[in-house]
Amino acid sequence: MRVHRVTRSLLASAVLAIPCSASAQAFGLNEIGSCAVARGYANTASPCLDASTIYWNPAAATRLPGWTIAAGVASVDLNGSFRQDTTGRLYNAIAPTSWVPHGFVNYHAPNSRAAWGIGFYVPYGLTSQWSTDFPGRFEALKASLATFYVQPNVAWQLTPNWSIGGGPIFGHSSVELIQGVDLASQPTGTGVTFGQLGIAAGTEFARADLKGSANAFGFQVAVFGHPSPNWSLGARFLSPLDFKYNDADATFTQIQTGLIIGGTLQAPFTAGTPVDALLQSQFQSPGPLVSQKASTEIVHPAQVQAGLAYSGFRNLLLEADYAWIGWKRFNNLPVNFENSILSKTLIEDYNNSSAIRLGAEYTIPSDGWKLRAGFAGAASAAPPETVTPLLPEQDRTYWTAGLGIPFMKTWGIDAAYSHVMTSGARGRIAERTNQSQTAAELNSGVFDLSANVFSITLKASF
Repeated sequence: MRVHRVTRSLLASAVLAIPCSASAQAFGLNEIGSCAVARGYANTASPCLDASTIYWNPAAATRLPGWTIAAGVASVDLNGSFRQDTTGRLYNAIAPTSWVPHGFVNYHAPNSRAAWGIGFYVPYGLTSQWSTDFPGRFEALKASLATFYVQPNVAWQLTPNWSIGGGPIFGHSSVELIQGVDLASQPTGTGVTFGQLGIAAGTEFARADLKGSANAFGFQVAVFGHPSPNWSLGARFLSPLDFKYNDADATFTQIQTGLIIGGTLQAPFTAGTPVDALLQSQFQSPGPLVSQKASTEIVHPAQVQAGLAYSGFRNLLLEADYAWIGWKRFNNLPVNFENSILSKTLIEDYNNSSAIRLGAEYTIPSDGWKLRAGFAGAASAAPPETVTPLLPEQDRTYWTAGLGIPFMKTWGIDAAYSHVMTSGARGRIAERTNQSQTAAELNSGVFDLSANVFSITLKASF
C-alpha cells in the first residue's frame, strides 16, 4: 500500500503553519512595554521616557538621562471560534494564555552625545490551538511560534533637536505544529481511496508533530526630532530577518480507528481485516510515516513606523502613528524534505499590511501619575482564501488604556490593558492546492477572533 501522498500533504501543510502563526497584525506582537500598549502603540514620535525606546525609536535613547531600566511581561488571552456552514456548529479555540516578556537597559552619560543600550523583545509569536473534534484539525490542531530579538543599540545626538540611532539584531525562532491526518481522502494503492471503501470523512488515523528552530540577523535604524518646542516626530525601520529552518523534526503517531474492512476488494483489503493493522507498517521503517527532516525559509517581514506628536496642551501629549509591515514577500513557500518526492511549494499570496495608531497621555501635576489611552486599526495581510485555523487573520481594532505610577523617586510601574476586536471573516479548514482556487470555493465557515492583553512593566532610572 502506498501512502506517499499522505506524507507529502501532511508535512507540507505542517511547515506551512510556521509563518502563518506569526503573520500580519494578529500574531505580530506589539506588546513591548506597558506604556506603549496603553498609548495604542503610538510611540515613535514621542516615545515613553523609559528604555523600551530601544525598540520603539532607537534614536530617542538620547532623551534618557543616566541609567534607565525597563522590564516586564504581557499576558495575551486569545479567543477564537469557527462556525461551520454545513452543520452550523460552533467550535471554540482552546489556545492557552501567552506570556510575552520584554527587557531593556540604556545608558546616557551627562553631557554626552551618545547613548548605549540593549533590548530583548518578542515581535512575533503566540499559539493557535483547537479541540480534538475540530474538523479543521487536519489543517492544524495546534500551531505555535515564538521569536525573540536581542538588539544592542547606539543613539547619537546630531544637533540639539535631532538624533539618530539603531543597531544590529540577533533573532531566534522556534515553531511547533500538531496536525491530524484524514484517512478517508488517502489512496490505498489499488486505484481507490479509503473513503471509497466506506471510511467516513474526518477519520483521523495519524497525528504529526513538527518542531524546528532557527537563528537570523537583521538591524533597526531610526530618527527622532523636535522641529519646534511643541512638535516632535520620529520614524523607525526594522529590517526583515530571514529564518532558515534547516533541521526541523517531524514525528508521527498512529491513531487507532478501530475500523474493520467490510467487503473484499483485493488483498490485503479483504472483509474482516482491521484497518489499523493495514496501516501499522506505514509508521515503521521503511514506511513513509516515520520520523523525517524538513526545511523551509521564512522571512519575518520588514516593519516601518512613523509618527507625529503634539505636546502644546497643558500636561497632555497626543500622538498619531502609521505602521507598515511588508508581508507581500510571503507569496509562495517552498518546502523541502530529505526525500525529494515529498517536496512542494505552498500558495499564500499575502499582502502588505498597515495600521493607524493613536495615543494620548495626561500627566497629573500633583503626583506625576500618567493616564494613558489609545486606539489602533489594523488591516489584514491574508487574502480571503488564506484565512485558516493556523491563524484566522482579519481586520481588527484595538482599544487601550493604562497608567504610570512613580514611586521612591527613581522607580515606576506602568500597567496597561488592550482589547482586540474583529468583525469575523470567512475562512477555510482545508489546504489550498492550486492558484486558481477562489475563496468562494475554499471557505466553509466563519472565524471570529478577539483578545485581551494585560501588561505590566517595572522601570527605574539612576
